Order: sequence, then structure tokens, then C-alpha cells
Amino acid sequence: MKRLEGKVALVTGASRGIGRETAISLAEEGADILLNYLSHPDEASEVVKIIEGLGRRILPWQADVAERLQMQAMVKGAVEVLGRLDITVANAAFSVHQPVIDARWDDVERTISVTQFGVFHVCQFAASHMVEHKRGGKIIIIGSIHADVPFLNSSAYNMAKAAVNHLARTMAGELASQRINVNVINPGWIDTLGEREAATETEMQEGAKRIPWGRLGTPRDIARCVVFLASADADYITGSCLRVDGGYTLGMTLPEISEKC
Repeated sequence: MKRLEGKVALVTGASRGIGRETAISLAEEGADILLNYLSHPDEASEVVKIIEGLGRRILPWQADVAERLQMQAMVKGAVEVLGRLDITVANAAFSVHQPVIDARWDDVERTISVTQFGVFHVCQFAASHMVEHKRGGKIIIIGSIHADVPFLNSSAYNMAKAAVNHLARTMAGELASQRINVNVINPGWIDTLGEREAATETEMQEGAKRIPWGRLGTPRDIARCVVFLASADADYITGSCLRVDGGYTLGMTLPEISEKC
């Protein structure tokens, strides 16, 4: 039996990258999907076709996670159209690379509005539904190792990702008695279209060599961890931050080792 048969999952930012693979992986395990996206409608349509091909129901929903009322309507729509909401994956994020002293306030506000407040909106409305219907549930936030590592030129994003980690721990404590699990996955350097727009092929290849696992992560690497946390296999896990980075963070502190050793 598929692990998520009969479940309904909402995934934000699901037209590309980690969100896309997460929606597909959840559907492969039997879940019906509300697929949220803001931009890239053609790519969202491709995901819809893939999930329909898996025999699952899918509801595409174009909305901006930073807009609170849109998120309230989206969660309500998931329940009205798909009948329930068991799994919520807060994946959508936004970032502009700028040093602090040169940061444009519009970019900072947009980063925080999407990456921090957008996560709050989605998680709050999803949790409210789960509490009301008393079936438990799974809330999974896609964070980042930026929550722990102060990467340069990413101040607003770093701040937002650190905040959502603490949000998850707070919600986990508040919702444990309702059997609602709240966890975070903190990916490392993942090979996505967004990363390829920000870095050259050479930079990515050279970066991969510095990761102990010897390659960049893939969206599928993250998606399979989401499936695990969304399943009954992870029922006793809540308030956790799962780092999925191929040893990237570890590799930042390892000394060079002589080949003679």
C-alpha cells in the first residue's frame, strides 16, 4: 500500500524545483495535491499533467503566499474541493543577493513577506483546519542551511530562514497534543533552475567538489525526505530540523587531509 493513500497535501511554490518534485513524490505515494504557484504557469501545467497521469486528483491554485487572505482562501479551497487537508508543505521562498549596506528595502520586504510571513500564513491556516477537524496532520517547512550559516549577501533570507525554524519548534510544542507534527527540512546546495540562474555551470561544478558527498543535492533528495516526514513512519518526530545537505555544512569545517593519511 502506498504510504499516503487517501491523504490530501498542499504544496506551495510547486511549479519548479523542490516544490515540483515534492508534489510529484507525494502523489506517487498516493496523495491528492493542491499545487500552489505564483509564476511559471506553463511549468505548473506540466506538473498537473504528471500528477494526473499518476491517477491522483490535483487542484492547481495560483496565489501569492505573502498575501494572507489568498492563503486563507487557498486552504479553504483545498478542503472544499479535495475534501480534507492532511499534509502541508510550506516551500515557497524568495531571495535577492545583496550586501546589507546596499540592500534595497523593497527587496528585503519581499524576501521577508514570502519566506517568513508566507510560511506563517500557510502554516497557521493549515493548522487551524487540522485542529478543527481533529484528524491530526503533518506540517513540513522547507527551510535552509541559511538558518544556521550566515552566508554573505543574503541577510534578509538568512533572517527569514532562521525565523521559520523557530516558528516550527513553537508550533510543534503547541500542536503536539492535537497529533499535528511540525518539522523543518534544511536543504543545502540544491541543483535547481533558480540556482542555475544565480550561478554559472562552472561555479556549480566547482562547488559540488567541496561537498563531502561529492555532488549537489537534487530536488528529489529533498522530496523523498518530505514524503518520509509526511508518512506514518515519522509519527513520533516533531519539532525537528532535518539537515539534508550531503555534508555541505560539515565540509565547511573539515581540515584538508593529506593523501598520505
